[in-house]
Amino acid sequence: MIDFNNTEIAFKSKTDFDLKRANLLFKIMSKRSFQKTSEFLAKTAISLHIPISWAIKPTIYKQFVGGETIEKCNDAVRTLEKFNVKAILDYSVEGKESIEDINKALEETLKSIENAKKDANIPFAVFKPTAFTTANVLEKCSAGAILTEEEKKEAQNFKDRVNTLCKAAFEGGLPILIDAEDTFFQNFIDETVEEMMIKYNKEKAVVFNTWQMYRTDRLDFLKTSYQKAVDGNYFLGAKFVRGAYMEKERERAKIKNYPSPIQPDKEATDKAYNDALTFSFEHLEKISIFNGSHNEISNNHLVKLMTDAGIAKNDNRIWFSQLFGMSDHISFNLGQAGFNIAKYVPFGPVKHVLPYLFRRAEENTSVKGQTSRELSLIKTEVKRRKNK
Repeated sequence: MIDFNNTEIAFKSKTDFDLKRANLLFKIMSKRSFQKTSEFLAKTAISLHIPISWAIKPTIYKQFVGGETIEKCNDAVRTLEKFNVKAILDYSVEGKESIEDINKALEETLKSIENAKKDANIPFAVFKPTAFTTANVLEKCSAGAILTEEEKKEAQNFKDRVNTLCKAAFEGGLPILIDAEDTFFQNFIDETVEEMMIKYNKEKAVVFNTWQMYRTDRLDFLKTSYQKAVDGNYFLGAKFVRGAYMEKERERAKIKNYPSPIQPDKEATDKAYNDALTFSFEHLEKISIFNGSHNEISNNHLVKLMTDAGIAKNDNRIWFSQLFGMSDHISFNLGQAGFNIAKYVPFGPVKHVLPYLFRRAEENTSVKGQTSRELSLIKTEVKRRKNK
C-alpha cells in the first residue's frame, strides 16, 4: 500500500510560490458561486473580444495546463521526468466544429504523436473524439437516427480521422487513449473505437477506449467488450475514469424525462470503479489497464492487486494517471515507489482551453472532498517546510 500522505514527496517539484498559488486557486474553486460567475465573465469577455489571457494564464491556466504549444510543454515534461512521472500531452481545444478547427485538431494531435515517439517520457498519445466531428453527427449516430447523405459522409469522415490517428500511433509503436464523452455521443464513439481495436490491437493493446464508471451500464459494457476481444482475438485497452459530466447528464435526463445514466451516489460509483479494476486485472492476459483515478482508495486497490499477485510495478500492461495540477500526492508517491505513472498535460491557446479549465473548476466543486483534500495537503506541506 502507498502512503499518499507524504507531502514532501508529493510537492517536491513545487516551489513555495507554486504552493501559495495552488492554495489560493483551490480556495477560490471551492466556492461554487465564484466558479459560475467567473465562467460567465470569461465567456462574455471572449465574445466581446476583451483580452483575458493576462488574468488566466498566470493563475488557473498555469496550474492545470502545460502550455500553449507542444514545445512550451517541454518544461513540464522535463520537470515530471525528474521524479519518475511520465507525461501525456493532450490537445485540449473543445467545442470547435468548423472544418478548419477539425483539421487543426487533427494536425496538432498528429504532431503530438510524432513528438511522443521521440520522447521516452511521453508513453501515450490521446485525443477527444468531439474534436473530430460535429455534436449533431455524434448524437444522431449514437441514437441510431436516420442520417442525411451529408451526415453519412461526415460520420465516415469521423471514422477516417480516428483511423488516421490510430494508424499513426500504431506505426509509431505508441498506445493511444481515446477519451470518453457525454452518454448521448458515446455509442458511436464506442463503435468506432471497437473497429480500431480489431484493426490495431492484434498483438497488444494499442488503442484504448475510456470507461466512465459513474455510468450505471459501464461494468456490463466492460464485460461485453472483453468477450468481444476474446472472440475476435484482439487485445482490449481499457482506460478507467469516474466521469466528468455528472451534473450535465443528470440535468439532461431530467429535462428529457429518461432515467439518469449516472450512478445514484458516490459509493455506487466507487464500487463500480473498483469492480472494473478487479475484473480487468483478473483478465490481464487480454486487458491492459489505464487507471485514471484521483481516488486514493482506488489507486491502492490496484496497487494491492498487483502486489498480491506478484506483478512487477513497471508491468507495461498497467498504468496509473492523474491530471496535471491535481492529486500530486498520488502521482509523485506512485512514481517514487516505482509504478508506471503519467500525468495528463493539456495544451492549447488560453481562450480555446477555457472549456477544459471550467470543467476542472466544476469538478473540484462537485467532487466530494477533492478541493478540501488538495488544500489540506498543501497546508501540511507549507507547515512542514516552515518547521524543517
